[in-house]
Amino acid sequence: MGKARVGLAISDQDGILASPFETVPRPSTPHETAVLIGKAIDDYSFLEAYVGLPVSLAGTSTESTIDALRVAYAISEVCGLEVRLVDERLTTVSASANLRLAGKTTKNSRSVIDQEAAAIILEQALATEKNSGTQPGRALDDFERPQDEPAE
Repeated sequence: MGKARVGLAISDQDGILASPFETVPRPSTPHETAVLIGKAIDDYSFLEAYVGLPVSLAGTSTESTIDALRVAYAISEVCGLEVRLVDERLTTVSASANLRLAGKTTKNSRSVIDQEAAAIILEQALATEKNSGTQPGRALDDFERPQDEPAE
């Protein structure tokens, strides 16, 4: 989940194929971000949402982890969805590589790189569920809710 944009991906009804869907701008608060996500997905019925959980390469929490948790809680509340968090390490790197292979430059792929990274996260989640029969990632309830950011 970026500071400027959030990429969205969706799967088919059977949960087999993940596809890039949309990029929404990242306003100043997690609640506003969740409202924009809600508007983007309003015409669809979803069972759950997967949010990328940015952690350091060592697997520890960072400021971005806390930010993603704030947005995940907001999505759960605003959109009424079960939210699960999936490790997103190296997904942007993979997304960039995929786009380069498709002949896109960094400059002309900024608008879709977040969607591509979201599709990779969703593909990993779908594959985990298919291969193990268990829900991928971790439930939002497994995390302590971070405090809201202090007002500036």
